[in-house]
Amino acid sequence: MDRILEFAGNHPLLVSALMASFFLVVFYELRRKASGTINIEAIDAVKLINNDAVIIDLRSADAYGRGHIVNARNIPSDEVEAKTATLEKYKSTPIVAVCDSGVSSTRAVNSLRKKGFESVYGLKGGMTGWSQAGLPVVTGKKTKSKPKKGKKRG
Repeated sequence: MDRILEFAGNHPLLVSALMASFFLVVFYELRRKASGTINIEAIDAVKLINNDAVIIDLRSADAYGRGHIVNARNIPSDEVEAKTATLEKYKSTPIVAVCDSGVSSTRAVNSLRKKGFESVYGLKGGMTGWSQAGLPVVTGKKTKSKPKKGKKRG
């Protein structure tokens, strides 16, 4: 115990930085819990999907086309507010919001919770975390078929 006190006396800046970091982490965690944002791991998301959860992919259509979770609905994050009415039928169904890295889904989760959706979750790590967990990804997107041009005979 004497060595700890001696160290603290000899290195007040290091001890102060350690204490500040500790309180910052505690403050951040308490704030996150108070806001009600719940991020779930990929394995927990699979359990919800197996129990008929709705997956909302918040990425752009191009990113969605490069790979997405099976049966995910693509609603870009800037359109979530406008398309809330289309999600009304899922108010009591678990919803998992997915973005690239799990950061931007927080805004969509908070927005949907304020609108009365009961259980909305963000996927921790986003599609990056999903892929790193080795879970399946569907590739491809809907493309409009171009009409075939007939050869003109002259």
